[in-house]
Amino acid sequence: MPELLNARVEACYQQAEAFFRRRFTRPEVSLKLRGQKAGVAHLDENLLRFNPQLYRENQDHFLKQTVAHEVAHMIAREMFGPHIQPHGEEWQLIMQGVYELPPDRCHTYEIQRRSVTRYVYSCACPDRDFPFSAQRHTLVRKGRRYYCRSCKATLVFSGEQREE
Repeated sequence: MPELLNARVEACYQQAEAFFRRRFTRPEVSLKLRGQKAGVAHLDENLLRFNPQLYRENQDHFLKQTVAHEVAHMIAREMFGPHIQPHGEEWQLIMQGVYELPPDRCHTYEIQRRSVTRYVYSCACPDRDFPFSAQRHTLVRKGRRYYCRSCKATLVFSGEQREE
């Protein structure tokens, strides 16, 4: 899996070098990115991070668009300096002029959301409940108090949990 990704990163760099007639510093490439982002260019660390799950699920488009998108950030930084806008005209020119790709800021890959447990709290108000995250529920168990803004009563765990 990383071989194709690394090869595409290298191809993007070679394409930029041919276009600009100069050499560019190669970044470290990592598949240690989770969540909603497909890729991130860490400009100060010279590091490209990619989401392995989104890569597996969208390989062709990911290799073509996402890899070029992130490499374009690195090229733009080297060409135009650190004070440019992340998706500004310099980056857009690289996406369109060098890679002949649309300068899309965001991907449209489907993201699997994991279910989350909510802990239901209540107050003196009728038909009101407050779903707390696991983190907030733990804080309550350690002594933190939360209050209803309407009735000013302390919110109390109802014993109910729900999956969202």
